[in-house]
Amino acid sequence: MLHTRSGPLALDRVVLVGILNATPDSFSDGGRHLDPARAADAAAEMVAAGARALDLGAESTRPGAMPVPAGEERRRLLPVLAAVRAAVRVPIAVDTMKAEVARAALDAGADVVNDVSAGRADPAMLPLCARAGVPVVLMHMQGTPATMQEAPRYADVVAEVTAFLAARAAAAVEAGVAREAIVLDPGIGFGKTVEHNLALLARLDVLAGLGYPVLVGASRKGFIGQLLGGRPPGDRLLGTAAALALAVAGGARLLRVHDVAAARDVVAVAEAIARA
Repeated sequence: MLHTRSGPLALDRVVLVGILNATPDSFSDGGRHLDPARAADAAAEMVAAGARALDLGAESTRPGAMPVPAGEERRRLLPVLAAVRAAVRVPIAVDTMKAEVARAALDAGADVVNDVSAGRADPAMLPLCARAGVPVVLMHMQGTPATMQEAPRYADVVAEVTAFLAARAAAAVEAGVAREAIVLDPGIGFGKTVEHNLALLARLDVLAGLGYPVLVGASRKGFIGQLLGGRPPGDRLLGTAAALALAVAGGARLLRVHDVAAARDVVAVAEAIARA
């Protein structure tokens, strides 16, 4: 159970987290949700389709993306967040590496902080989450979005990602974040080759074995396109479905997705098989 200011988020069944990017340049839906009214409509559609939480970001972290100043990130984010918050009652995660942006978003109605740097980019982030009493998602990333796909290397990607996230969870607890408020994300596509992503998904049970809820964000990712012969992001639905089903089998409790209705069906079948 994750306790948020919008109410408890039960993890006894897989939680679908709908993706809303208030950015002009995200890899899959850049520009689509910059307008607050359109973002609010999309949020309502996602919730109606089965999303039990939403993830809203205003700085692209696609491979090669350059950092966005905090002021610009806030300018993009806050009007969209206000519109989405007025439209839906589910928990909203703010996807940012900056404590300044996270603080403004929490003040504006966000419930969760999703930090792809796992609290490393801004030393004020974990103390902020502790003071605010909000859940935090800690993700593994090798390098930065601008450089992470240049030459990712690991001796043992599963062991190294698991050890890193265990250490970051310990750092969050030391900063005052409640253990039950921590979610771990292996960072599919963030400083990983196709083979690294496949290994992490195949051995997701190792990360889940740390005892924290695991979030997986594989939706429309580049490794799926590569496995399917170079498919563009909008043509990766069935490949995404396969990755999601196996993530559920490996112990994922939260799935960050673009196509909520399709993911709902995938999860319904995958969970039924897991329970059989």
